Amino acid sequence: FSDPFINRRRANDFMQPDARLRAIFQERIRERHKAAWERQRENCEDYYPCKLYNLRHGYAAAYRHDMGRRRTK
Repeated sequence: FSDPFINRRRANDFMQPDARLRAIFQERIRERHKAAWERQRENCEDYYPCKLYNLRHGYAAAYRHDMGRRRTK
């Protein structure tokens, strides 16, 4: 190895983060910034009567039936 310098294209190769760490970081970002429909679906899945209603009538109807009624007190 005669040249102590590396070319520009290879200069940051050693700085690249591990692919596994990058995937974990992106998953954490997705968890923080969920879509509204995804949060609603999770709420419906956690509430057993909504989950049962979902099996018969579909998710949107189940959420309107159970969660819409629970929100207005």
